[in-house]
Amino acid sequence: MKKALLALAIGGFGIGMTEFVIMGILPEVANALDVTIPQAGHFISAYALGVVVGAPLLTVFGNKWPAHKVLLALMVWFTVFNTLSAFSNSYTLLLISRFLSGLPHGAFFGIGAVVAGKLAKPGKDAQAIAMMFTGLTVANVIGVPLGTWLGQNFSWGVAFLAVGIVGVLAVLSIKFWMPELPISESNGFRSDMKVMKKPELWMVILLTTIGTGGFFAWYSYIAPLITDVAGWQEEMVSYAMILAGLGMVAGNFLGAKLAEMFSPINAVIIALILMVIALISNTFLAYDQIGVLVMTFILPVIAFCIATPIQMAVINSAKGSEMLGSSLNQSAFNMGNASGAYLAGLPIAYGYGIVSAQYVGAVMAAIGILLGIGVVIIRKQRSSELKISNS
Repeated sequence: MKKALLALAIGGFGIGMTEFVIMGILPEVANALDVTIPQAGHFISAYALGVVVGAPLLTVFGNKWPAHKVLLALMVWFTVFNTLSAFSNSYTLLLISRFLSGLPHGAFFGIGAVVAGKLAKPGKDAQAIAMMFTGLTVANVIGVPLGTWLGQNFSWGVAFLAVGIVGVLAVLSIKFWMPELPISESNGFRSDMKVMKKPELWMVILLTTIGTGGFFAWYSYIAPLITDVAGWQEEMVSYAMILAGLGMVAGNFLGAKLAEMFSPINAVIIALILMVIALISNTFLAYDQIGVLVMTFILPVIAFCIATPIQMAVINSAKGSEMLGSSLNQSAFNMGNASGAYLAGLPIAYGYGIVSAQYVGAVMAAIGILLGIGVVIIRKQRSSELKISNS
């Protein structure tokens, strides 16, 4: 089980590296391709859009084969197109390659989360899912800063070549460490689609989309925030990315504990309340060189407290079609990535400055809180109806 979870974590490391390294080398990519910073932000959105499209489609298609073979195929795809991204020499080519690179992301994490939960001991599913997400968070401590340094000192394409190397390692680890797994218990496409009729599931997915978008509204523009607003030299961006990654690692494990202490959805609401407070605070602290670094650690802690609880919440809401529901939540994460980057870029493009992105993020997180409360209300109503019907 430990080797299987480690294989998932290595895959998560590669995915985390490619998803977040673009944010650290955004100025280099913009300069190399002769586009503006907001236009370069489209590469973040293109990857996220690939996740949104690929997660449900590849998961439903993959239900025909055992999960270990599907995970292997997804990681091969991921490796090929991330390597090709390194050789894109125009805005259009990189936009297309980033989209294709994102297609397997959601299905890999969605299927992987369900597999991790099934491999875990009873009552330890939160820890097992957190173990898989550890790869993504550790990527932000090691992979993303390394990729940022390579992109700044050599070429931004070298960062994506490094992602390709990690992808090869992930393919090998899944091939040799993942046990043979049965074909999904799904009863087919029509049966899976029935889960889409549940209002509770849509509320959780919408919560993920909008609530986590608050984090990406900040993180998408972290490089110019540190250099242009706080006044640090460009070299500090790599160190800041390490701080952010350490915050993600801490938040990931803290989120698993919160999910065990409270219900998963309540843990998410608590984290989003803290996120609103932190983002508003950052509108003042971002101008201070020490303050901006402190918040660069704190915000990822808060944001990644959400990862495991929200994944558990959506799996619980998609009983009978867990893999599809889990993958849809990964689509939602990346819709949050895309919407956060895009919406936060609007006030920046209109001249309101990099700090304006914090206000956009705070509003998105606040809407997520309201959606979380809505999920709690729906569940209480359903529980009351079941008690009445049983009596």
